[in-house]
Amino acid sequence: MLKRIALAALAVMVAGPAFAQGNPRGEAKAMVACKAVSIDYGRPALKGRDMLGQAQVGQAWRMGADAATTLKTDADLAFGAASVPKGEYVLTATKIAADQWHLNVLGKADRSKVAEIPLTQGKLDASVELFTIALKGEKDKGELELHWGTTALKASFTGK
Repeated sequence: MLKRIALAALAVMVAGPAFAQGNPRGEAKAMVACKAVSIDYGRPALKGRDMLGQAQVGQAWRMGADAATTLKTDADLAFGAASVPKGEYVLTATKIAADQWHLNVLGKADRSKVAEIPLTQGKLDASVELFTIALKGEKDKGELELHWGTTALKASFTGK
């Protein structure tokens, strides 16, 4: 009997962390201006829902699940007129109209707004079940893409 209890306790200890994590984590990486840019984020599943369609205008969305979505950049980034100095940040997105979104770059420690970046919205040919962030980099130019369902949100940037 004691042996069974010990085995059950061991099974819970081993399996517990796997169940506690919830949604899988994702990481997007790119080199821009020969410097590393990366985003760490949770990857929730749609499960038949239209999550971006349900988002409320004016309310920030944390772009993922579980822990905050974070940006780490070794390059100074420019999204048009919006500047993001090298460092670590928290990312959220805000729906500002039915088909318009902004990317919010917040200070990691105090969550103060560093930049507000307009996102271009488009349609994907096929639905993406797990929320996905992609970073593309070539020389000093890059692109950030968010894909979920049939929605694509994008922002181009440069780095130095």
